[in-house]
Amino acid sequence: MISKEMNKNLSINGGIREAFNEARRQKALYGDENVYDLSIGNPSAPVPRKVTEVLKDFCGKKELDHQYMCESGYEEVREKIADHLNQKYNIGYGINNIIMTNGVAGGINIVLRALLNPGDEVIIFRPYYPAYKGFVENWQGKIVEVNPKEDFQPDFEDLEHKITIRTKVVIVNSPHNPTGVIYTKETAAKISEILKSKQKEYGHAICLLSDEPYRDLVYIEEKLPWWPDFYRNTIVSYSFSKSLSLAGERIGYLTIPTEVEDSENVIKAVRLAMGRLGFVNAPALFQRIVGECIDEQVDLEYYAKNREILYGTLKQCGYECIEPKGAFYIFVKAPDNNEERFLELARKRHLIFVGGSSFGYSGYVRLSFCCKYEVLQRATDALKHLADDCRLTAS
Repeated sequence: MISKEMNKNLSINGGIREAFNEARRQKALYGDENVYDLSIGNPSAPVPRKVTEVLKDFCGKKELDHQYMCESGYEEVREKIADHLNQKYNIGYGINNIIMTNGVAGGINIVLRALLNPGDEVIIFRPYYPAYKGFVENWQGKIVEVNPKEDFQPDFEDLEHKITIRTKVVIVNSPHNPTGVIYTKETAAKISEILKSKQKEYGHAICLLSDEPYRDLVYIEEKLPWWPDFYRNTIVSYSFSKSLSLAGERIGYLTIPTEVEDSENVIKAVRLAMGRLGFVNAPALFQRIVGECIDEQVDLEYYAKNREILYGTLKQCGYECIEPKGAFYIFVKAPDNNEERFLELARKRHLIFVGGSSFGYSGYVRLSFCCKYEVLQRATDALKHLADDCRLTAS
């Protein structure tokens, strides 16, 4: 019944789906409190109080508008978002530079639909969010993978080598899933320098698409680079899924600066793609909710506390990993580089991780610390026993 393409791709994201199913299976057998699901990036921090209050207020109104609107979204909401960005980044966006989307995934898909011709190449950096591959293949694009350096910053020489005349889009993700790494201003400047040079060499625009669902989950003082400041052909896809714990509401936005080459037609094409893909427009109610809560965010201390206990336990037990500076993931090197054995031993201790192979980077596993703090407290003994199983040396 299903298409050949979908049949071929049923295994994509298999590692994440398998981890989810394994957690459900174990919880049914051993009880929720005895299983430590560190696999899924499903935010558990409480929704900010103002979001709940605004939602109640809107739902209490008798004449709440549920009708279609312009595919870009409500003008008054887009104006509030533009004003917020202008103040934060000292820029000059207007409502036409903002398009409300069905989360980051919806935003990325409509941009790719608007820009890609069959066979165009899209560069992604290993390790990467698994769904990128599917998003690109939706529009008959070709994925090109760039390797990281040891600190999971991009390998600039490899990037320069991988860009060809067919390169149309480069996707960056910072703070990064699955490593928690933040791309520095030096990284942003170097990537931009390479793209500018390649645009000149090949005589056509290359779009940098910045995927930013974790932009507001940062645990260091350093200010994140605003990619359009470094590279004019930048489109930013943002989501309120993590910053407001609204993952299931599918609400976010795109910024398409006027400086983007042929920006007027790019904006028109992205808006057209909204309708062609059946999104029509972003959810009406939650456009209004986020418009009223644009300066709100979840309590960052909730995740910072989780990060501290999980990273501290891992390092104390002898696991090899880089301290995450953003998002809510830690990427852990599998002992002896044996990812499958590590996952199997973890499952026996009721610890559920996602293998790095799902992110295009074997020999590692991803641990999420967006769960409740109590889960991580209970998981510490299991992590210590797992370290013993793997014969790690405690620090």
